[in-house]
Amino acid sequence: MPQENKIQLSIIIPVFNEENFLNKLFNELTQYFNNKDTEVIIIDDGSTDSSNKIINKFKEDNQYKFYFKVFKLDKNSGKGKALQVGINNSKGKFVLLQDADLELDTKDSHEMYQFILNNSDIKCIFGSRYLSGKLKKNNYFFNNLIGKFNSLIFNIFFAQSLSDVHCGLKILHRDVLNRINLSVNDFGIEIDLASQIVRNNFFIYEFGVSYYFRTKSEGKKITWIDGIKSFYYLIKARFFDNNFSTNISILYSALYMALAGSYFGMGLGNILFIIIFFIIGTVLGIHFKIFTSSIIFLFIYIGSFFGKGNGTSLSVLIFFIISIFISRKIKKHFINSKLNSIF
Repeated sequence: MPQENKIQLSIIIPVFNEENFLNKLFNELTQYFNNKDTEVIIIDDGSTDSSNKIINKFKEDNQYKFYFKVFKLDKNSGKGKALQVGINNSKGKFVLLQDADLELDTKDSHEMYQFILNNSDIKCIFGSRYLSGKLKKNNYFFNNLIGKFNSLIFNIFFAQSLSDVHCGLKILHRDVLNRINLSVNDFGIEIDLASQIVRNNFFIYEFGVSYYFRTKSEGKKITWIDGIKSFYYLIKARFFDNNFSTNISILYSALYMALAGSYFGMGLGNILFIIIFFIIGTVLGIHFKIFTSSIIFLFIYIGSFFGKGNGTSLSVLIFFIISIFISRKIKKHFINSKLNSIF
């Protein structure tokens, strides 16, 4: 039995009623990860089918070299809760998050592990179902659309460029996990995880993976409703799970941008511009703290003195664009400074 202090990789797999896929999953794990520096952690999330029986039989047969742990939850608590249990009981230098339904190829999991193992500067890799030239089977347009839309919103909110924030295949260095504190119990765990990684200034790499979508009759758990719920988690992660200074910046930026919006349009059009600029201000407040936000505000104010009528609107817009450029330069200059919290 391998010593826990020598474990390089922890593979965490939540399981809920996956009796049709577990035997094949275990065969693939044995094929690609059968070594003594790996631990496989199964979290049975309250399965009511024969999943637990299959898991225990595999454990008792002992036809593997990796360290094998099984945790059984009394009732179904959600994917996020199962992952938290697995992470909290893992020992590996790297942690691989793997779904049990085989929609994602275990061979890709192995390739991702080899990639991060041989690149010491990479701390985090997300699988992406949209980047690869590998095999893909997906007949559910609406689910696909919501996944891409949520990834777009995540990128806007967090200034990222991810193609697939919801992909269940991820590998993280222990340094990443030591900096985050997961709390979401359902499928919103993907947003919770990604947002905390970004907040802690880790860069997320992406790796194209194969994807074999299964139907509801084959045991598919997540639905388009979960995709819509994830939008709530996006709002929560971006606008509520912040420190005090960030929340103040968001409010400050939203107010002065609403003021800038008042220079555009007339009547109902003016109200619409104020609302739009207010929303833009909330996003600006995330990326610019009080000092750099004040520069933006100052430029907008100066721009309001130039031109008349539509000319004033154009002037405000030009000064706003210039202020964003200057503020980004200032922020970049102080990015590694102790003063970064005010820039």
